[in-house]
Amino acid sequence: MKYHVFISGAGPVGLVSALKLSQAGFKVTVFESSGELNRDLRASTFHPPTLDMLAPFGLTDDLIPMGLIARYTQQRDRQEGVIAEFDMALLKGDTDYPFRLQCEQWKLTQLIKKQLDQNPDVQILFNAKVESVTQNADRVTVDALVAGDQQQYHADYLIGADGAWSSVRASLGIEFEGFTYPERFLVISTTFPYENHLPHLSYVNYCSDPVEWCVLLKVPSLWRVLFPTKPEESDEEVLQDESVESRLQHLLHQEIPYKSEHRTLYKVHQRVAKQFKSGRVFLAGDSAHINNPLGGMGMNGGVHDAINLCDKLIEVVNLQKDASILERYERQRRTIAIEYINANTARNKKLLEEHDLTVRAKSQQELKAIASNPIAAKEYLRKTSMLDALERAESIE
Repeated sequence: MKYHVFISGAGPVGLVSALKLSQAGFKVTVFESSGELNRDLRASTFHPPTLDMLAPFGLTDDLIPMGLIARYTQQRDRQEGVIAEFDMALLKGDTDYPFRLQCEQWKLTQLIKKQLDQNPDVQILFNAKVESVTQNADRVTVDALVAGDQQQYHADYLIGADGAWSSVRASLGIEFEGFTYPERFLVISTTFPYENHLPHLSYVNYCSDPVEWCVLLKVPSLWRVLFPTKPEESDEEVLQDESVESRLQHLLHQEIPYKSEHRTLYKVHQRVAKQFKSGRVFLAGDSAHINNPLGGMGMNGGVHDAINLCDKLIEVVNLQKDASILERYERQRRTIAIEYINANTARNKKLLEEHDLTVRAKSQQELKAIASNPIAAKEYLRKTSMLDALERAESIE
């Protein structure tokens, strides 16, 4: 009899888990509260170790033509231009993919769903919201609202990959420790060709400024510009045409108005669940940890959670390893969420918004020195690409 795993959430973390487990012989049911796969525009960076993890499924080869290979990343100053440029080719030998892939996350979920649709042991239920979870020593019970009807389901394990507002986490009563930033982040997507107007621009640019820092990221068809907003600004004020145009013009003045294709405004948090495991239920991705997007570690960290957890489930079920190894998942991935993902993303924000001119100058000189030294630059890139985080996780027993 096949072991049955429920997964709440059909985002990248949930579907990577479903693919990994189903290929190992598990029966999988995915509950997705939306009516279709989300085309969320937030996450757009795949780090090298994530591409390494996705490669055995054939996903990396499919994703690369859909995205942009970003060999270089830049730390910039809005007034001074490029402060430091880092060449990810220095990571050759440490990864098969020494670059960042700039590609929207929904392209990954679409690719995975195509594979899952061919597997009779996988069922994806849309318009299906997990509302509560109970369990005993042998099984997990899920009460879900499916197409408007209350239903009850039973399985061997449950993975909660249902995002920051996880109903799985809430049902288990697990505290989501941390804080919410007072400012929100505004992401504007535009077809404007910044690469033709800002000299030496890379596909990934972190632009510091004591008044209004920003991030410029290229995806295949658009540039995405991220700005912080002021806490006192209302959502309506931030999203109105005049406000959006003012921010874009302040970044780079143009005689004709900008055309924005998408605008997204969202709250930003730094939070980590107090537990990643409760009996036969696990949390992964945003349901377990959320952070600001500066560094592109959210989705990537979630995929790393999924692979780590599924490897252990496969060992317990298929290789008859002791179930105690599942406890190691929490020790490894919660440590990484706190020590690496949240710590580094918070540090990135602090660096971009630094007001103290002396501190800013010192930080920028340090970045220049690191970028000019291949050994130091490689150490920096191993940290920012999350290779060090994976190595650290494996060292935790």
